Order: sequence, then C-alpha cells, then structure tokens
Amino acid sequence: MKIWFLTLGFFLCSMLLKAQTPEETADTSRMQISLLTCTPGDELYATFGHSALRVIDSNSVTDLVYNFGTFEFSDPNFYTKFVRGQLMYNLSIEYFANFKFDYQAENRGITEQILNLSAAEKLALRAALNENLKEENRYYQYDFFLDNCTTRLRDLIFKTSELQQPLPATMPVTYTFRNAIHYYLDLQEKYWSKLGIDLLLGRPTDAVMTIKQQEFLPDNLEKALDKIEQPKLVKSSTNLYIVNAAKQKIQWFTPNSCFWGLLILFVLLGISKNKTLQKINSFLDAALFLICGLLGILFLFMWWGTDHSMTKENFNLLWALPTHFIFVWFISSRNKKVKYYFLFTSVLSLLTLACWVILPQQLNVSLIQKFLSIY
Repeated sequence: MKIWFLTLGFFLCSMLLKAQTPEETADTSRMQISLLTCTPGDELYATFGHSALRVIDSNSVTDLVYNFGTFEFSDPNFYTKFVRGQLMYNLSIEYFANFKFDYQAENRGITEQILNLSAAEKLALRAALNENLKEENRYYQYDFFLDNCTTRLRDLIFKTSELQQPLPATMPVTYTFRNAIHYYLDLQEKYWSKLGIDLLLGRPTDAVMTIKQQEFLPDNLEKALDKIEQPKLVKSSTNLYIVNAAKQKIQWFTPNSCFWGLLILFVLLGISKNKTLQKINSFLDAALFLICGLLGILFLFMWWGTDHSMTKENFNLLWALPTHFIFVWFISSRNKKVKYYFLFTSVLSLLTLACWVILPQQLNVSLIQKFLSIY
C-alpha cells in the first residue's frame, strides 16, 4: 500500500512539473515586477497621470514601489528652481500600501500591468532600480516632455530586457506635443490651464512627436506595452482602484466667454459718448496693454532665462510685446512716435490674425477675441 501511495505521489508531482511553462520552471527570482499607471488628478501637476514600478519580492517578503516623480518641497530655492526649469527630481522608494493609499485618497485610479520578464531580466531591472537609488545617481533634471517619471521607467525596462522591437504608436503619427496635452486638458475641461500652457509653451511644442516621444504620457506607455505580442510583454492587467466618477459641472467662466465679454464691453464703451464711460474705456485699454507688456517680459524670461526646452521661440510675443510696458504710460500722449508705435502694434496684430493658421506655433484660439478687444 505504501509503495502504491508513493507511486501515485510521484506521478502527480511529475504531472504538475510538466504543466509548468519553461519560463515558470526557469524563474528562480521569486519576484513580480509590474508597471503602475495612475489616472490624472485635480491638480495641474497631476493632469497627465503618473507611472511607477512595483516590485514584489517573495524572498525578502517586500512589496515596494519605485517612483521617479519625487521632488523636494523643502529645498530653500524650490520655487526659483521650479520656474527656471532647474528643479531636480529623484527616484524614491516606498511601500506599495502607502502608495495605493495616497492615490485612493486623491480618488485617482491605479492600473497594474504585470510584466512578462524572465528571472534574469527581473533581477537586472531591480538591480538597475537600486543602482539609480544611490545618492549619486537618484537625481535628474526633469523635463516634462523628454525626461520624466514615465520615460525613465520605459528606458529601464528596455535596457534590462531582451526586447528589441520599438513600442507601437498610441496616438496619430501626425500629433504634436501640443495636440497630446490639449487632448488631456480638453477631456478634463481645464480650459484656463490650457490657455496658460499655450501662452508659456513656444514653437518646439508644435513639433510632431516620434512614436517613442509619445510615451512621455503614462497612458501611452501603458497602451504601448499592452500591444507588444511577440513576445507578449504584459502577462496580465488589473484595475487596483477604480475612480469614483463625479458629476461634471457645466463651466460658464471659460477663456472664450471671458474674452467675448471683454470684446462686447469694449465695443459698447467705444461707441459711447459719455465722458465717464470714455475714461473707463481708456483705463481698460491701458490695463490690457500693461498686462500684455508684463506677459511679454515673462515670455522673454521663459525663453532666455530658464532651462525649459519647450518655452523657447514663443510666437505669443507677436502680440505681447515687452515694449508695451513702457509705452502704456504714454497711451494718451499726442507724440508722433507714440502714435506710430500703436499703429505698428495694430498692424502687427492684424497680420498675426491674417496668418493665424499658417504660423509655426499654434496659438490659443480664445486669444482672437483679445486681439479684437484691443485693436
């Protein structure tokens, strides 16, 4: 009887071993590595989502998240470095439970893609992550479009795996960087954020993205990894936390409605014969010219005074001339030079409107009413 039970046990063990795939029998790492993709949040910095890597190690009984999107609020020059594009981001590590809790608290969804990697690839990827955790390696100069928390993870996955094929496209191949961010801003109805971003980002943002550059967005990397079939890179995909969708409110105060209101106000004030209303009209003219001048100074600073790659060559300077800041103080002057200056700016603005669709930079459409309001 004992011999019969031993034979049966041996037979069952043999069947179980045969049922295992070669990858499973060869995987001695006892690790699971997965890409975490988080949905956009309410804050502007969270508008485009986030990516991180989760590493579960059964040997050390750990469940950790590696996050390249960390920066130090305690830096004494935080705001100066942030504005100038010199803020250093770093790789941090935390327990998965804490990571999940934080994103659930912000009502941001989390999708997990378990990567189909060999034992050697898993060990190499974790070793690369730990190497990047060293104090001399963990900091990098963040670039939202070209070097961010998502692109860093993508590069590490490819560097430590045997994948040779490029990732497939996830957006139309004619899309520019600006098209990509407009898609997210429109989807979340962040129209004022869209206006602000369009004002600050210059012509480089209108370059057509390569397929690889499309992956600066977390959603795009998630979709691209899902599309790789030979060999299949994603073993399984799970929604770890599904967002509780809130009812969207109708937004009335948008850049379009605001600028249309200004245009109507200026038309009414312009045709009025009332002296008080005419004074109000002159005051508003001066205020708008002052704002345009200050914006022009800001655009020049973002172009020449920062390390941001996408704020160069800003064609918004065609209407936001920094010299407005000087000439606005002489807006009521009868001096010929002053009159010629305002004539020049009017002609320049009309030419900008006429060439709107052929400019090498896509300007925000709500600015059209602004042009009409002033000129």
